[in-house]
Amino acid sequence: MKPTQTGSCENVLVIDVGGTNVKLLATGQKMPRKIPSGPTMTAKNMVRLVKKAAQDWKFDCISMGYPGPVIHGHPLREPHNLRGGWVGFDFHKAFGHPIRIINDAAMQALGSYKGGRMLFLGLGTGLGAAMIVDGVLQPMELAHLIYKHEKSYEDYLGIRGLEHLGKKKWRRYVAKIVKALKDALEADYVVLGGGNSKKLKKLPPGARLGSNDNAFRGGFLLWNANAPKPAVK
Repeated sequence: MKPTQTGSCENVLVIDVGGTNVKLLATGQKMPRKIPSGPTMTAKNMVRLVKKAAQDWKFDCISMGYPGPVIHGHPLREPHNLRGGWVGFDFHKAFGHPIRIINDAAMQALGSYKGGRMLFLGLGTGLGAAMIVDGVLQPMELAHLIYKHEKSYEDYLGIRGLEHLGKKKWRRYVAKIVKALKDALEADYVVLGGGNSKKLKKLPPGARLGSNDNAFRGGFLLWNANAPKPAVK
C-alpha cells in the first residue's frame, strides 16, 4: 500500500542525525553544515545547536533522519550512539515548524532509489538498513540481529567492527553479508552508503556506492508528493 502524504513545502531544512555528526542543509544552500554529536547529544541539545547553526537560512518545514526506528513520525527507541531524551520529545514544538521524522537510513535510501527492489545499507557509526520495493519505502532494523558468535550485524559492519577487525577483514565481511542479504531479500541491487562505505576497495557484485548527500535529497523528497512513500505500520 502507498499512503498519501498530505501537504508540501517549498523551503525545507533537512537534518541528518548521526552518531558522529548532525548534518544539515536547507533548500537553496550548497554547503551542508556539521555539528559534532556523540554519546552526550540529547534531543534538546540537538535542537538548540541546529537552530543556532541554521539561523541565517530560510525554511518553513523540516525533515529529520533519526538513527533508530520511527513509528508514525515519532522515535520508537532511544538511539544507541547518542544520549537519551529523544522518545516522546516534541520536535514540532521545539523547532516551531512542521517536521517529518524518518529513520536515517530510510531517508538516505529514499534519495538513492532508482526503481525496482533496492536494499540500502548504511556503513557508518552503526549499521542502517532500508528497502524500497516498487516505490514503497520500508525501514528495516537489521543492525542488532545476531549474525554469529553472539554478535550482531552492526558489531561486524559498524565502526566497532571496522576498528576490531581491521580494514581487510571488515571488507571481507561487508562483501559476504551484502551478498547474503541481497539474496535473502531478493533485491535487484544494493546501495552502500554511510561514511565508511568509502573505505571499500571493491564493491560486492550487484552493489553500487551511495552518497551521504543522498540523505539530503531524501529529506527534500519527503515533502514532495511524487516521492516513494513509507510503508504503513
